[in-house]
Amino acid sequence: MPLPSISGYNRLNKKTKYSAAGIAAVGAAALAATLVPGGNADATSKAQDLPAKPVAFTSQKVDSKAQQEVLLKQATLASKQAQAEAAQKKAAEAAAEKAAAQTAAKKAAAAKAAKERAAAEAASRAAARAKLAAAKKTYPNNLDGWIRESLDIMKKKGIPGTYNGIHKNVIRESGGNPRAINNWDINAQNGVPSKGLLQVILPTFQTYHVEGTPFDQYDPVANIVAACNYAADRYGSIDNVNGPY
Repeated sequence: MPLPSISGYNRLNKKTKYSAAGIAAVGAAALAATLVPGGNADATSKAQDLPAKPVAFTSQKVDSKAQQEVLLKQATLASKQAQAEAAQKKAAEAAAEKAAAQTAAKKAAAAKAAKERAAAEAASRAAARAKLAAAKKTYPNNLDGWIRESLDIMKKKGIPGTYNGIHKNVIRESGGNPRAINNWDINAQNGVPSKGLLQVILPTFQTYHVEGTPFDQYDPVANIVAACNYAADRYGSIDNVNGPY
C-alpha cells in the first residue's frame, strides 16, 4: 500500500489531535458533572461510589499530632512541677534540719551554761561553808587550845612565832596558869605586877594588845598574842626569847 504523502500525513495528525482534544474535553465535562452537587441521579450515584474525601484523613493526622504535642507539653510541665516540688521539699527538709541543729545547739549551750552556773554556785557555797567553818573554829579550853588559837590570830596579823616557842616560854613564866601573878619582882614593887601566861605588865599589854582579842590581861589568848607582838617588836620573835624579857 502506498504511503500517504507528507501533506496528507500532516492533515491526519491534525485531525487526530482535534479528536483527542475533543475526547479530553468530553471526559473533563463528565467528571465535572459528577462532582457538581444536585446533578442527575446517575451522577449522584457515581459521586456516592467515590471513596471518602482524603481531607478527613489529613485532619485526623493533624489532630493526632496536636494531641501528641499537648500530651508532651503536659508531661514536660508535670516533670518540671515534680522537680520543683522535690526541690522545695528538699529545701524544706534542709531548713528543718538546720533549725533542729540550731535548737539542739542552743539547748546544749543552755545546758552547759546551767552546768557551769551550778558548779560556780556549788563552789561559792563550799567557800562560804569553809569561811563559816573557819569563823566558827573552836579550840579546847586548855593550854594547847589557847596556843593554837593565838597562832591563828598571829598568822592573820602577821606576828611571827611557833607553837614550841610559845609553849616553852609559857611553861617558864607561868607553868600554864592563866591567872598567875608576880607580886615580888621590881614590876610588882612599881605597882605594875606581871600577869597571865606570859607574865606581861599592864603598860606592855595595853601597848601591844591585838584588836579582836579581849582587853583583859588575864585572858589566855589575849595575853599570849600581846606578849608575842611585844617579843616580835623587841626580839624578832617569841622563839628568840629564852629567859626573862
